[in-house]
Amino acid sequence: MSAWQIVVKSLPELLVAMLKYTIPITLISFALGLILAVLVALVRISPSQKPVMRGLKGLTWFYVWVFRGTPLLVQLFLIFFGLPYLKMNGHAIIELNAWTAGILTFSLNTGAYASETIRAAISSVPKTQWDAAKALGMKKSLILRLVIFPQALRIALPPLSNSFISLIKDTSLASGITIIEMFQVSQQFAALYYNPLVSYSLVAFLYLMLTTVLTGVQSWLEKRTSRYLLSEGQ
Repeated sequence: MSAWQIVVKSLPELLVAMLKYTIPITLISFALGLILAVLVALVRISPSQKPVMRGLKGLTWFYVWVFRGTPLLVQLFLIFFGLPYLKMNGHAIIELNAWTAGILTFSLNTGAYASETIRAAISSVPKTQWDAAKALGMKKSLILRLVIFPQALRIALPPLSNSFISLIKDTSLASGITIIEMFQVSQQFAALYYNPLVSYSLVAFLYLMLTTVLTGVQSWLEKRTSRYLLSEGQ
């Protein structure tokens, strides 16, 4: 079978896998990871020294340490294959299907990395912004929402966008826990047609197109969030 015939036969199923698994997994995992990242970042920058807050800080530090310090593939295998071995009375305490395990792992991994990005972005906003808002009588929650977060967003946007683009590519690891996303489909066609070069080149091209579009969106968002900044020399 010619390379073109393989492309024609493979492309529809690869696109279905992209729309059914790759993109949904990425969007859901990033959204959940971002929510988790904001919560973790707020805990870690909190000046409170109450025992409960100190305990939360230790817990969030441990979470970030573990998920940033171990490979994503190992995390996927640990959650999908490992957790069912936690048993009580002979029954598994936690047993997740592949979809849930994938979403959970990608979300936790993204949250760990993104929390450091958000924490650094919030910390980089000048303290004078806090002081000025407090002088106007604004509550802390209002200061964060209206003053600090908009400025931190502009700073955090490039690294968060890079994390999102990386997550698109990392979803290929979900094939290791039986999720039939684009990479696993390409593996099936490589085995079926005995031409891994064409199959893997095609899936690589699709990932490249996705990341190229996202890079363009990132550039637009960066310009959008910086539109009120004075250009250099003005």
